[in-house]
Amino acid sequence: MSATPVRNVVLVHGAWADGSGWRAVHDLLTGEGYAVSVVQHPTSSLADDAVITRRVLDQQDGPAILVGHSYGGAVITEAGTHENVAALVYVAAFAPDQGESVNTLISDPVPGAPTPPILPPVDGYLLLDRDAFPEAFAADLPAADARFLADSQLPWGLEAVGGPITEAAWRAKPSWYLIAAEDRMIPPAAQRAMSERIGASVTEVTSSHAVYISHPDSVVSLVRAAAAGA
Repeated sequence: MSATPVRNVVLVHGAWADGSGWRAVHDLLTGEGYAVSVVQHPTSSLADDAVITRRVLDQQDGPAILVGHSYGGAVITEAGTHENVAALVYVAAFAPDQGESVNTLISDPVPGAPTPPILPPVDGYLLLDRDAFPEAFAADLPAADARFLADSQLPWGLEAVGGPITEAAWRAKPSWYLIAAEDRMIPPAAQRAMSERIGASVTEVTSSHAVYISHPDSVVSLVRAAAAGA
């Protein structure tokens, strides 16, 4: 246990999104005195996205809480072995083990869970169907906000989906997990199983997959707990 809470936070976005979705979380954290960095990675490959995240971690002036949403959970699992990472926070996120990928984790669907509206790959990248995006990804956001997310989605590379973890950071770093109980992208049952497997401290909120936008206060509360307990 550190003598003082960690004050640096690094935020990592997931698939079909970019770092701007963290705005509300960023503003709340900086308002509490945290130094916040937002990683802008291209979701092109897990290896590249982890390298970009490590570059941001290199810039920290001390220990940091590394936060990942959705596919960002795989990124923080890979990049979180960095010496500046004090703890991991998974926000409705994938938490693969060594040798696993996001593709590994979704290869065995949860019975009865909705099927994400993923379109066939084009040139090695995936998009979500725009019309189905709001209900699947952001059902608890205002319609205009959900539509903007659908229209601005970042293509997700197959090399990111299939990139295997070389060393799982959660095996060496303490972790916290925020479960989105009404998630239609990553089934809540899968989130509960992953959070249990990694031994995370768990909080659950009634939310869509876009929990980092619709419930930023819940994300901040978990980051605060991680910063105090790292």
